[in-house]
Amino acid sequence: MQPGDLLDLDITAVAHGGVFVARHENRVVFVSDAIPGERVRVALTDTKKSSFWRGDTVEVLDASPHRRPHVWTPADVATAPEDRPGGADFGHIALGHQRELKAEVLRDALARFAGSSAPVTIEPPTAQVKGDRVVEESPDGTGWRTRVSLHVDEDGRIGPFAARSHRVIPVEELPLATPGITRAMARRQGGSPGRLDLVQPADGRVRVISRPESTRSRRPGPVDPAAREVVVETVGDREFQVDAGGFWQVHRLAAGTLHDAVADAVAGSVDPEGWHLDLYGGVGLLAASVADAGGPGTRITSVESDSRATEHAGENLAAWIGARAETARVDRWLGHLVDTATPAQRARLARGTVVLDPPRAGAGKDVVERLVALSPERIVYVACDPVALARDLGTFAEHGYTTPSVRAFDLFPHSHHVEAIVVLTR
Repeated sequence: MQPGDLLDLDITAVAHGGVFVARHENRVVFVSDAIPGERVRVALTDTKKSSFWRGDTVEVLDASPHRRPHVWTPADVATAPEDRPGGADFGHIALGHQRELKAEVLRDALARFAGSSAPVTIEPPTAQVKGDRVVEESPDGTGWRTRVSLHVDEDGRIGPFAARSHRVIPVEELPLATPGITRAMARRQGGSPGRLDLVQPADGRVRVISRPESTRSRRPGPVDPAAREVVVETVGDREFQVDAGGFWQVHRLAAGTLHDAVADAVAGSVDPEGWHLDLYGGVGLLAASVADAGGPGTRITSVESDSRATEHAGENLAAWIGARAETARVDRWLGHLVDTATPAQRARLARGTVVLDPPRAGAGKDVVERLVALSPERIVYVACDPVALARDLGTFAEHGYTTPSVRAFDLFPHSHHVEAIVVLTR
């Protein structure tokens, strides 16, 4: 069969990456925009591999009771697949069932790549106190993105890419974004080809950061000075400095949710005599969780490769006299520490807590093995990719570190992404 051919298929399961599983003549077909239990008509998009094909749902023949009108009308199955904007691949599924599917993906990844049957729970974002009010998730799980990246094509059209494409789809609404960001997008017209970032920090004012492509190489061009503006984000009564164009959690409740979850994970276990580490530390959000639990004398080192983030982390962690922020690649920094730590330092590290929040690809075997060589008492792993997490947990298990359970948070409603926190102990 060729791309464009139609098949009527029964959807049997969810797979990692926001797609769903069907079979045709004993071959797996990964299908978008479906739900397990449905029968759908699928237009094939990729038939090159003998082991599996890919396709898009173009018609729902027998709908799941969990199917809902898509929260983003242009992404609905009524739209031709090539014209559906990406970024909301679970937007057609009831919110509660989305979370069940994400937990299922996590369980499957743990079983396949870590040989683990640790129970998985999944929760919505935690309500946060902002001044004199309590801020909660919206009932339908929309309006949460405080940071959005759009694209500008050579004709000046602005919008997200089509799903699994680099073609810009102009849209009039961004239902996952805050209303302020949607309004800011509507005011933009034209521009140089490249990327357009819309950022709404705690002060409520939307910053627009242009990231044009180089005209010759199509690589990112000069940095927009707006990206270097220092903005302030808040978690509880604590403030964090961060560049407008730097990394901060996207969901308006995510930073507080993760800060609180890490605090819960280390409560009562931060040894005041230990040396604690925050790896891939960004501007120090999770280091602050550990340091809060340990008290004002907590010795914690935050390691981050981005020098601007490290600079901010130094300011954000200034309340703790034992806090340091270092600019380095985590693998190299750990390797140096393994090679040079004195017996006294190793003793303090062995009494310490490590929190790590690696990028989507995970920490990787080298980082895990260098970390376990330091034998920390407790490791808190924050992950945004189930398979990368499971692979790393498998490596940790080889060295005697295991976890009794996985606590997941749906910090990306209406997409397939999920955040998870695990506590590993020797």
